[in-house]
Amino acid sequence: MTAIVGLVFGHKLGYQRGFHSMQNETKQAMINSTEATRELEKLSLSHKIATNQASTAKQELAISLANLNELRKSQQTLTVENRQLSQLNELYADIVSDEGGMPLQVIGAEIKPLPENAFEYGFDVGMLSSDGKAKRLTPTLTLLDDDDLVEVPLDPAVYTIEGITRIRGRFTMPSGFKPLQVKLSLQAGGQKVEQLYNWTLGASVDGMPLSLLDLPKVDESPIEP
Repeated sequence: MTAIVGLVFGHKLGYQRGFHSMQNETKQAMINSTEATRELEKLSLSHKIATNQASTAKQELAISLANLNELRKSQQTLTVENRQLSQLNELYADIVSDEGGMPLQVIGAEIKPLPENAFEYGFDVGMLSSDGKAKRLTPTLTLLDDDDLVEVPLDPAVYTIEGITRIRGRFTMPSGFKPLQVKLSLQAGGQKVEQLYNWTLGASVDGMPLSLLDLPKVDESPIEP
């Protein structure tokens, strides 16, 4: 009787151990399956993101190529128009030269305030000699008050003029000096011109940087008379 009970008890104990072992293995398998599913979902999401990024990149590339093509076409059109305008200007210049040329004159002038007591000057000067050749142009810019004068150093100090020359640059006002007038003197091809301007400052320029280091390059745009 003891042997039979022991056998049954041992069988039951072995069965329970095996059952619990199978339960643990099943749970672990389920955990592993869940983790694998999550990893698969992550991979699927990563694949979708990568696919979307690739699609977006292709679209951006197509847009960039289209914009580049339009830019090239616009550049080609602008180049042709500039050549046509240059050809027309040369024709007009020849006609003006044949009729005695265009005298030395100031076409446009302006002085703009900058940060740190600095100023930007711009003068558009026109001249066509009767022989149709370029001439050496020497400008002098002078600041005047009631008693004193200050000559502004120009860079470059000498220009070449054959049609229109743009004189551009910047200077710092001497400490304590308050000009009342500005005088521009020009010499070219045996001609001399002096132009006197009253020193007046307009309203502050919108969006002006606080430092000279942050300023863009000098504006080369034509000056409106």
